[in-house]
Amino acid sequence: MDGDIIDQYRFPSPHPGIDVFFVTYMSQGLKVKGFLAAPKRKGVYDGFLYLRGGIKNVGQVRVPRLVQFASHGFVVFAPLYRGNGGGEGNEDFAGDDRYDALAGFYLLRRHPLVHPGRVHMFGFSRGGAMALHAALMAEGVCSVAVWGGVADMELTYWERPDLRRMMKRVIGGTPNKCPERYRHRTPLYHLERLKAPVLIIHGERDENVSIEHAWRLERRLKQLGKPVTAWYFPEFTHYFPPQANRETVQRLTEWMKQQPTV
Repeated sequence: MDGDIIDQYRFPSPHPGIDVFFVTYMSQGLKVKGFLAAPKRKGVYDGFLYLRGGIKNVGQVRVPRLVQFASHGFVVFAPLYRGNGGGEGNEDFAGDDRYDALAGFYLLRRHPLVHPGRVHMFGFSRGGAMALHAALMAEGVCSVAVWGGVADMELTYWERPDLRRMMKRVIGGTPNKCPERYRHRTPLYHLERLKAPVLIIHGERDENVSIEHAWRLERRLKQLGKPVTAWYFPEFTHYFPPQANRETVQRLTEWMKQQPTV
């Protein structure tokens, strides 16, 4: 069943109070890999689905980042997406690999340390689109946070000449040649079904994912009457300085815990 853990082994943790595991789980019949970070102290915690950015070896999951979120009182699961870390299948850049995110949500909901009505989705960069897509498919998402997140896949193609070759290969062509494939990967067009509250975090000097993505997402959610909160940072790029990063993580986790149980 999607989200079932079929194998896991303990991974070195940089935090004495957090356990880390390298996990193999099921998604659409594929054995996909991921990392799980959980507080050692027994209790009932919020779940935190961490959806990475990049593709393949770019933007890989970093265990210290997962532990950072877990230390705020979350059980954190981060899919590597199909085809990565020894997993089966091929990564699809917000195509079919969105089901790896959805299966990760199911994994957290069934985890013995997680309150099933308090599972949050978090996406960084390309992971922003993954989080929104997964939240559209899942029932019972507590909240969605998008940090420096992609909201429009066609906009990414035109903004990032360095990614065009990869996007044409993975998606099957340019936005002019196959617009429906880019539209399928763009969560902006499907937000009518979204039920979870959304938090948008974005640096206005971001050159990897422009602030236009955040503006379009916020505008569309407001048009639809969806609950949305936006934090914009005029001085920051795609990557926040360490102190600002820690402060934003603190605010983000507090915001998540304030959201009503589903």
